Amino acid sequence: MDKNIETNCVHSPKIEYELRDISPPIHLSSTFYFKSASEGRELFEGKREGYIYTRLSNPTIKVLEDTLAKLENGEKALCFSSGMGAISALIFGVLNQGEKVIFSDPVYGGTYALFKRLERKGFFKFKGIKAKEFTEKLEKEIDRKTKLVYIETPSNPTLDIIDIEEVARITKKKGILLVVDNTFATPYHQRPLELGADIVIHSLTKYLGGHTDLIGGALIGKRELMEEIDKEERAHIGAIISPFNAWLVLRGIRTLAVRMRVHSENAMTLAKFLKEHPKVKEVFYPGLESFEGHKIAKKQMKKGFSGMLSFIHKNGKDGAMKFIDSLELCIKAVSLGAVETLVEHPASMTHSTMEEEELMNAGIHPGLVRISVGIENIEDIIRDIDRALSKS
Repeated sequence: MDKNIETNCVHSPKIEYELRDISPPIHLSSTFYFKSASEGRELFEGKREGYIYTRLSNPTIKVLEDTLAKLENGEKALCFSSGMGAISALIFGVLNQGEKVIFSDPVYGGTYALFKRLERKGFFKFKGIKAKEFTEKLEKEIDRKTKLVYIETPSNPTLDIIDIEEVARITKKKGILLVVDNTFATPYHQRPLELGADIVIHSLTKYLGGHTDLIGGALIGKRELMEEIDKEERAHIGAIISPFNAWLVLRGIRTLAVRMRVHSENAMTLAKFLKEHPKVKEVFYPGLESFEGHKIAKKQMKKGFSGMLSFIHKNGKDGAMKFIDSLELCIKAVSLGAVETLVEHPASMTHSTMEEEELMNAGIHPGLVRISVGIENIEDIIRDIDRALSKS
């Protein structure tokens, strides 16, 4: 049928070809056409697979989800517009009003703030247990309202290590879900589902993306549970990752293994250097044999201990702030998992929503500095940090 130019501008020719892309293509379309009205009905009813609307599913996002499921050895993954979007969908997806979450303390400041807000509004109950005492005290805190156990290991920002297998033994006995935020470790170093966890959470913004150029989040777990969260929460909350950001994560994942190897090697070298520095009171890094959680970390983390570490400055908060302000190569910024070395002061930055008493209970000292060790030459990183410490 002959059409006018205005119509031809709107309706481009349909491209039909055999896909041989080495790099997955970016499908930016927000909506997908039906070959017939009956096909649309079948897609909405789930009687056949296909794409309807990118808030529900998208080919590029699907490639990322399949990739993440494979990396974590899970059955199905769901991607979101942020890590907090993933956590929100999880909480609303598995909890009913009044039910309880037990979490390891500390957790990421944004996670903690969300938990407090949801409890204040009367939705759910949240109980924190110090990470160092978590396996010892967990069973005593579980009651009939407990539906979910949520842990970070290594924890943010103190790098505390929790025995995933031991926690999973308790949660399975009690019939409750175990969720592990695996952002710090990545599937390169740790796979919680293989250790008994039910769900893994990632901030894709961090190591999986790796280049400080995207925001995203993910949940990975059993197919039935993920499909329930997908149908009932992701579609309704609408915190879906964009196809372009999904493509950026896929690009980042292609270099994940080589990046994590360098992150880990650099962090170990830096941790050993800081441990002997006169301006450093204490270093927190799972790879150090002197670190309290080293034996458990060695058991459940493979191929190294990732690129995150923290330390307490001998001169407290003033020393920590002067140190950060004196850095030249290392970047003063929140977030983590980037190719660049990022340095921040948790008490006044990532965990600033916490009260002073809450910070101290979580082990977040006023002089604590968190470093996301990048992939620059380690001699350059150490030279910059040593010079900045000397000025603080």
